[in-house]
This record gives sequence, structure tokens and C-alpha cells, in this order.
Amino acid sequence: MSEQLAATAWSCQPDRRGLVRAAAIGCLAACAALGLVAPLWFWLPLAAFAGAGAILLVFRHTIAFSVAWLLLAGATLEMTLMDLVGPEAFQPAIALVKGSGLVLALVCALRYGPALDVWNPIWAFLAMFVAGAAHGLHPGLTFADSLRSLAGSAIPFAFTFCRPPRAWADAMVRMTAGIPLLNVAASAVLAMLGLRPMFFDSGGARLGALGHPAFLAGFCLAAIYACLIELYRDHRPRWHWLLAANFTILLLTGARAPIAYAVAVCGIVFTFVHSPGKRVHRLLPLLVFACLAPVLALLGGELPELRLFNVLSNAAGNLSGRDLLWPAFEEAGAASPWVGWGVGAGNTIIPPDSDLVHLIQTWAAHNAYLRMYVEGGQLGRGMLILCFVMWVVRHTAPLCRTDRAIMRVVFLAFAAHAYTDNVLISTTACVFFAFAAAVFARIPLRHEQEVA
Repeated sequence: MSEQLAATAWSCQPDRRGLVRAAAIGCLAACAALGLVAPLWFWLPLAAFAGAGAILLVFRHTIAFSVAWLLLAGATLEMTLMDLVGPEAFQPAIALVKGSGLVLALVCALRYGPALDVWNPIWAFLAMFVAGAAHGLHPGLTFADSLRSLAGSAIPFAFTFCRPPRAWADAMVRMTAGIPLLNVAASAVLAMLGLRPMFFDSGGARLGALGHPAFLAGFCLAAIYACLIELYRDHRPRWHWLLAANFTILLLTGARAPIAYAVAVCGIVFTFVHSPGKRVHRLLPLLVFACLAPVLALLGGELPELRLFNVLSNAAGNLSGRDLLWPAFEEAGAASPWVGWGVGAGNTIIPPDSDLVHLIQTWAAHNAYLRMYVEGGQLGRGMLILCFVMWVVRHTAPLCRTDRAIMRVVFLAFAAHAYTDNVLISTTACVFFAFAAAVFARIPLRHEQEVA
């Protein structure tokens, strides 16, 4: 209804086709003039006009572009392009995804109205940036790099600064639920063409699809949470099937921590979050899991080539090298324990060309709390945790009962997951926090006012 009202409001605007034609003619005239006077700059008005046209198109079709951006973020094209084109495509692809997300958030704020998000974690990142710049940045971290890291850390939270309609929120939640399947389907096409494999060897075969198994597991977590939200809202069987499909993909990634948190969240929700009149649908996943658990245990010794079963059968230990990474971060944090070394310092602790990076193929902390200790010290980390707690409590309080309960359990799992993974710096954060912003936007009172 709100989207229909927005479309009606747009259609009632004055006819500005003449103005658009005049602007196009003026742009062409400016290009021609610059082509004669300053040929090197003839493209400048043309680029400006094209950019303005793109913004207008996004403004007219905000929901479609938002959903497309969410799918793009969940496709991890930066990794696909890195494999197909080369390492030089990695950073530009990430910058494109996160930059377009910021533009979309600004368009949403302009079209649907801005919102003052007092406890948004962005403020904690900004405070850490200022404190780090005043204290002195970590050797090897430039001011420009720190500013770029600040933007990358803040962009995933940008959508909570606007008041999107119910149609936007519904579309974003449902796209979140479908991202892993679409990711795997697209990777299957590339695999059949011989361009990029779907599975990667890391302690056993792991499904990576278009990106990395750890990233795909992060998208599966968000998708499972979205399925839970939708299942408790309309109880349609399709959400059971999609939940099962996302769980299957998650198991094939072999990501132990995400699997554990997905099982824990679903178990808690299905056990303690009641949905009147739908008890059978709520207990069905628990019964299925109880039946499948012994089967998985038996398969552990028969399918050791899959990473998950390799872990089950051989009791594999630390497969990601966290015990090798953390001492360096702890030492760097102890050198500036109160204010840290500035946002982005976590990328400079382990040299990218070191033997350790060549061994474990990463220099990220795999611990968000430890990374925040390095970048913001005890004060910055404490402020970020406080902002997260207040942010979640404030945004979940007005939600309907089931959404409120599910999202609070989800963020408890997120807080635990942050101890062993990079949950704040990857493109998985863009998807997860866009999903959270969409759920937060489903405030019943707001939408009742929109319909009225």
C-alpha cells in the first residue's frame, strides 16, 4: 500500500519532460563547446548528465535497485572476478559494491525520509577513527587507508538512517532468504563452462560457489534467519523448503561455527518462540533434525572427502590458523590499550607478504573483538559493544512478538560468532545488516500510519 502511495505521489508530480529535454540539449551543447575549446574535458558534462540520469532511475525504482544490490553483494563477485580477471579486480569490485550501497541508502533517505539512528554502530566507528587520528595511526596505516576503512565499516549500517516502506522491507528480507540458492545456481553455470569450480579443498571439499566457503556460510546464516522470520509470519510450506535448502548449502560449506550457530538459533526459536495454532509446523524441523543427526554421524566415517565429515571423523582441530594469528594482534593491542591504532589498523598487523599469510591465506584477525581492540582500544571496543546492545534493543522493541524474539536470538548468536570470525568487515556484513535494517523497518505502528 505504501509503495502504491509513493507511486501515486510520484505520478502527481508536474510534467518535467520539457525540462529533461532542455537539460539533454544543454549537455550536448556543453560537450560540443568543450570539444572545441578543451577537447580533453568534453566528456565531463556527459558523465555528469549520465550520473544524474542514473540517480533519477534509482529514485524511480528504488526497491528493484535495492534488491539487485543485495543480490550483487551476496554474489561475492569480487572473488569471482579475482579468479577470472586477476587480483587487480578485487578491491575495485568491493569498492563498487559498498559505494553503490551507500548511494542506495542516500536515495532511500531522500525518497522515504531520513531517520536519526542515535545508537547506530557507525558513531562508535567514527569515534575510533577520530581517536586513532589524534593518538597516531599504526605504522603502515595512512590517513587515507583509515578513512577508507571507516567508510567500509560504516556502509553496512547505513540503511537504518532511512524510513523505507513495507514493500522495500519485504523485498529485502525475501531476497536475503534466496541469495545462497542463486549464488550456487550461478556458480554451477560457471563450473559447467569450466571457468570456476564450485568446491574448494580446505581440510576436505567445501562448497564455495561464486566466492569463498566462509562467505557463502555467512550468507546462509542470514538466509536461514530470514526464513525463520518469514516462516513465523505466514507459515507457508515454501519457507520450510527454503530453510532446508539453505541448511544443506551451509553444511556443504563445512563452516563449523556458522553451522553451530544456525543449529542453535533454529533450535532455540523452534523450541521457545511459540506461534499459536501452528505447533506442528514449528516442531517439524526439530523432528527432522533429530532424525538426521544420527545419519550425519554415521556418514562422518564414510565421506571424509567432505570437509564437514572430515572434521567429524578425524576431530580436526584449528583449520584456519587462528592460534597463529591472534598473538600478533594481542601484542599490537597491548601497545596502545586504551584508544588503539585507528580504524583499519587490523589490516596492517600481519604483513601480506609474510610466511604466515602464505601458509593460511589470510591476514585478518578472525576475531572482531580482538580487531576492535587493536583499532579502538578498550574504550573504542566498549563503545562499539554498547552501541550494538542499545541499537538492537531499540530497534527490536517496536517489532511484533515473533520478529522481536527471533532477532534478539540472532544478535546473541552474532555476538558469539564475532569471537571467531570477521563478521564486521566482509561483504557478508552488507547482506546481514541490510537484512536487519529491513526487519527493523517492519514496525507495525509505522505501517498502520502509512496505510491510513
